[in-house]
Amino acid sequence: MKAKLTFAGGTGGPTGANFLFEMAEKKILIDCGLTQGGEEEEAMNHVPFVYDPTSIDALFVTHAHIDHIGRIPFLVKSGFHGKIYSTFSTRDLVEPMFADTLSLMDHEQKKKGMEPLYDAVDVRQALSLWVPVDYRQEVKFSDDCTIVFHDAGHVLGSAMIEVRYGKKKMLFTGDLGNSPSPLLRDTEFVPDIDYLLMESVYGDREHEQKEERRNILADIIKTAVKKKGILLIPVFSLERTQDILFEINELVEGGELPNVPVFLDSPLGIKITEIYKQNEKYFNAAAQAVIRGGDDIFQFPKLHFTAKVEDSKAIREVHPPKIIMAGSGMSNGGRILYHEKAYLSDPKTTLLFVGYQAVGTPGRLLENGEKKVRIMGEEIHVRANIVTIHGYSAHRDTNGLFDFVDDMKDTVKKVFVVMGEPKAATFLSQRIHDYLGLNAVVPRLGESVELEF
Repeated sequence: MKAKLTFAGGTGGPTGANFLFEMAEKKILIDCGLTQGGEEEEAMNHVPFVYDPTSIDALFVTHAHIDHIGRIPFLVKSGFHGKIYSTFSTRDLVEPMFADTLSLMDHEQKKKGMEPLYDAVDVRQALSLWVPVDYRQEVKFSDDCTIVFHDAGHVLGSAMIEVRYGKKKMLFTGDLGNSPSPLLRDTEFVPDIDYLLMESVYGDREHEQKEERRNILADIIKTAVKKKGILLIPVFSLERTQDILFEINELVEGGELPNVPVFLDSPLGIKITEIYKQNEKYFNAAAQAVIRGGDDIFQFPKLHFTAKVEDSKAIREVHPPKIIMAGSGMSNGGRILYHEKAYLSDPKTTLLFVGYQAVGTPGRLLENGEKKVRIMGEEIHVRANIVTIHGYSAHRDTNGLFDFVDDMKDTVKKVFVVMGEPKAATFLSQRIHDYLGLNAVVPRLGESVELEF
């Protein structure tokens, strides 16, 4: 039996996941995400799909990050009418994620004189096609094909998707969790895999370890408090926000930090934090033990949720020291821009990145040491201290990715390295080839390969 795999997205960069798997008379997609970065990258989202959306039988979604789900309403608008499968938690999360993306997209596209990629009708239609399933529940897709979701440990509800076809198995990792996570369970081991398609966001970089990252975070906060400054943390609303809140909660209640005002200035982050509270059964044992002990892990003295615009504006009236967590995580939109515009020129300000900064984003420019940035039409002189903690990334680093492949090297026949910048993907594939002796390749956008099953 043979199958055809097409890399319709997710190559040449870390975003835009979209993979087509064709077998016999059936076609399925794994993920359908937005390409993120600068204007050139984002323009790719308006390019028609390389396949006919009306011919796709089903879509399987690994998790709710927008670079994995953001084009789904456009897929529906283009004629897709099959079922959409994900875990239950992912289904809970996609609704607020779509609403936020729709709002941002409407504003940005109108500003550029372009038609939005999709509208609220397309979003509602996409949600009506959704079928949530449990981890390890077998989805019998056809007589010869079964799909199984496994816990990826990346964000709430994240999954690796195992395709069992004929006599062989292929695993699509989505994004692999940076285990151990402050909140989530470790990435699950999936045995007997023949073909592996894996991410490589941090394919050439190492993270700080669990204790080290926490100590660095504590030191950064203490330094900001000591100099009576402002700590700005651009955060991704899904997972990074909840991880950092949990860590600060532990540090404050453990007496390691003074009580300093902390503002979560992200309506989407607030909504998603509520969804996390409703899904505590998916947390790891340590986090669940803290909760059973009576601790509200997302609440501590002087933490303020500022969902309303007037509450956000009132943050300015609070004298430093203070901590402001706001979206977006790459400083390319959202309320963090207002705070960066106000405070980046102050040498007492610290800007802390806790996640990946894509090429072409303001976050990457700031992380690379740019001293002048344009924010909301105004040139800002950057005098703030810019720091990064990679250890809070929800993605595995190069060693974690390598170890993941090492655990299944006895059965894997070919590894496709995707979802990374060219340098990261190439480094990881070469490392897998050189040290494990496996056939590891970095596919090109639009490339198709035939696989034997």
